[in-house]
Amino acid sequence: MPLDGLFTHAIVHELNTLITGGRITKVHQPYSNEIVLVVRNNGQNYPLLLSAHPSYARAQITYIPYENPQTAPNFVMFLRRYLEGTKIQRIEQVDNDRIINFYVNARDELGDVQEIRVTLEMMGRHSNLFLVREHDNRILELIKHVPADQNRVRSLFPGATYILPPAQNLLNPFESGLDGLASMILDEPFDNWAKQIQSTFQGFSRDSALALARAINQDGDHLANARHWLAQFDNLQPTLFTSANGGFSYAAFNWQQESASAQSFNTIGEMLDAYYVGKAERERVNQQAGSLVRVVKNELKKNITKRKKLLNTLSDAENADDLKVKGDLLITYPHLVEKGMTSVQIENYYDNNNLLSITLDPKLNGLKNAEKYFTKYRKLRTAVDFVNEQLALTDAEISYFNNIMAQLDVASPKDVEDIRIELTTEGYIRTKKKSKQRPKVSHPDRFESSDGTLIDVGKNNLQNERLSLKQADRRDIWLHVQKIPGSHVIIHDANPSEATLIEAAKLAAYYSKARDSANVPVDYLPAGKLRKPNGAKPGFVIFEGQQTLYVTPDAALVSQLKIKK
Repeated sequence: MPLDGLFTHAIVHELNTLITGGRITKVHQPYSNEIVLVVRNNGQNYPLLLSAHPSYARAQITYIPYENPQTAPNFVMFLRRYLEGTKIQRIEQVDNDRIINFYVNARDELGDVQEIRVTLEMMGRHSNLFLVREHDNRILELIKHVPADQNRVRSLFPGATYILPPAQNLLNPFESGLDGLASMILDEPFDNWAKQIQSTFQGFSRDSALALARAINQDGDHLANARHWLAQFDNLQPTLFTSANGGFSYAAFNWQQESASAQSFNTIGEMLDAYYVGKAERERVNQQAGSLVRVVKNELKKNITKRKKLLNTLSDAENADDLKVKGDLLITYPHLVEKGMTSVQIENYYDNNNLLSITLDPKLNGLKNAEKYFTKYRKLRTAVDFVNEQLALTDAEISYFNNIMAQLDVASPKDVEDIRIELTTEGYIRTKKKSKQRPKVSHPDRFESSDGTLIDVGKNNLQNERLSLKQADRRDIWLHVQKIPGSHVIIHDANPSEATLIEAAKLAAYYSKARDSANVPVDYLPAGKLRKPNGAKPGFVIFEGQQTLYVTPDAALVSQLKIKK
């Protein structure tokens, strides 16, 4: 089901059970449209994600790892001022809409207690997150400032009065209890029931309305069926459905969705983590890495064009001797050339006196045309060494940027900043600010093999270099896909079991450009045999004496082995 009013009701029910009365100990903003409140309650920390993402807006307890930016955004600094150390007094849904209010008691500058409200509106591209002073409904700050010309219905900027989005004027099913619904729709054809439900009651998506229609249509008292179905949103059994074509959907309980297998979870948070772990992470990476992708594609395009020109120059150089022959003939028979001629035919004494047609510059005489051919000949001959050197450098650049593209394809949000730092350090991204502080590199992804051996996977060049050349013991086993861009993988064991070695090889294959291939060659050897050439780019190593395994990437294994933070 989409995140509609009914599912929002279920979210609020779960959050009230888990975190109401808990104290907000930390406030983070790992992504531009999302914050995380760490709530301490009953001796346990609950990371509460409040997302105003245009596609994935939601509220949930999440345990998906996130990396905070080095510099805290202004919005999170504002939230920390008001929220850190406060207790969540209550959590409420506005009617049956996709709006949740979190109430805390905070102290103002004079030390007086004031009620503060965090309001999350989950409404697609209009989603937003507000910090509101309750007694006068004044917006203190919000995560998305919206200019007046983009929203004429209400003011969305600090200092404005908070106004609810326009009401739908529909019945709240949790207040009306669906009374009269069964008799209202029973006279209608079944195909019209869902539409009738949506036009009468607030908070029903198409999927929810269809599910309620199916429940009413079962044997027994139709109104009792409807009430029992609605009560399930307070008696949660979070369920993730997988359709025959591999698509995912979810619901607050198992409502017997057609043509789908169902997996139950203990909490809505766990279920949403399972649903969003791929989708939301990929979207976050795409948002953060958009400018990087443009830089890398431009550099690739520039170097591919340069390579073509260099190859053309080499091709011309291979024909440089023809230029010398033409120059020799012209200097031998200059009298055959007069100004104004565009070509001349001369017996070629290098080729059995066969006639050779020579193109001329009409503004020059025979000797000057000969000199022009000799000059071009000398340039091409002396250019060969330089062009070969430039061709090697250009090929290295193309390989480097192909590697960066492969890393962006498998990156998580925390990896993107490392790649940005690398491209800035290497001079591909210009910045006016020059920080004297050494950039902080994120940690590699950590996995545990089936026999308990620790495995680290670098997801970008900075991680790879630190992991392989600085952190790994020289006896640890290093793995990398053969001749394909990919991650450095370290098994923290000098003599890993065969099962661990195969699992690590599958990780190396999965986090590479060969992720969708089968029978991928993966090289491995002790990390102590790695060498980095002088002047090489980050993450580049050379080695010899490796052995090779052939494996097929396995996404399920990756998820199974990954250590949850």
